[in-house]
Amino acid sequence: MSETLADRAQSILHDWVQSESLRKHCYAVADSMKHFAQLRGENADLWEAVGLLHDMDYERHPNVERSPTEGHPFIGVAWLRANGWNDEVCRAILSHADYSGVSRETPLEKTLYAVDELSSFIVAVALVRPTKSVHDVDIRAVKRKMKDKAFARAVSRVDIIHGAEELGMPLDDVIAQVIVALKADAGRLGLGGTA
Repeated sequence: MSETLADRAQSILHDWVQSESLRKHCYAVADSMKHFAQLRGENADLWEAVGLLHDMDYERHPNVERSPTEGHPFIGVAWLRANGWNDEVCRAILSHADYSGVSRETPLEKTLYAVDELSSFIVAVALVRPTKSVHDVDIRAVKRKMKDKAFARAVSRVDIIHGAEELGMPLDDVIAQVIVALKADAGRLGLGGTA
């Protein structure tokens, strides 16, 4: 059986990222991307690969200052281009960073932006449940935590809301679909619960 794009992407992610939490973030985004691709009849392998690769350079080159030319995601994308990844993948990764100057045009690009912060947020909500299980997370719990400014402070609520708007979906529907996507991979994400 030939190697999928997602298999290649996961190998690259593991080469570039040692942090277990950043790897799990990329898995969660990849799960969400794959799920949305399947819902929309898009290329699930390609979308999952983009989710796995979108933060591949973040650990080494975090770009906290949000430079429009250096650091994350520019270094990762330059490496991907040099290693034969196509413009569709590279553009999508660039477009998830608001400071990159690359506008989000395609469903792939808009979905990556919409699920990136939201996937992290839903993981955080799951981890504060008594069971630490994504199976105990629902839309109401997520929306309640979004109102709590102290909770998961690093996650931009504005990006989550804006992402759903760009996708043209009600926020509740995006949240519901990301929860479904993460439930399907709860074991790898460490969100299967403490039972």
